[in-house]
Amino acid sequence: MDIEKINSILSKYPEEKGTLIGILHEVQNHFHYLPEEELKYIAKKRNIPISQIYSIATFYNRFSLKPKGKNVVCVCLGTACHVKGAPKIMEEIKRRLGINVGETTDDLNFTLEEVRCIGACSLAPAVVVNEDTHGKVTPKDIDKILDRYR
Repeated sequence: MDIEKINSILSKYPEEKGTLIGILHEVQNHFHYLPEEELKYIAKKRNIPISQIYSIATFYNRFSLKPKGKNVVCVCLGTACHVKGAPKIMEEIKRRLGINVGETTDDLNFTLEEVRCIGACSLAPAVVVNEDTHGKVTPKDIDKILDRYR
């Protein structure tokens, strides 16, 4: 457990209601998921029931209790992207990474997720890696895209 990092995060937030989500966001950003030991430590330090922390962590899609890769690859499967070939893009990424949707590569470099719409319909089919949007993606583009994040 990284007590120094957790204490550093906790020191940024006053001990009052309404700060837990911000704390969890920072923990998620640092570890790429919410580790159990760190959550227990936060619960003890802030006198918050662990059940409350888990209810927040499981309610919000942004949080993960399983390790995520350094790079999260999201394939848009919304209507416009689907019609323009997103299922083929998804299959190619799954094949290239050797994982299925919701899984993470063994080296913890990539996690693959599907989303329903990213609001970039004019770029269909679209793939988002971390904060980078890649538009009008073809199966031939996948290696080049993934190589940027290796």
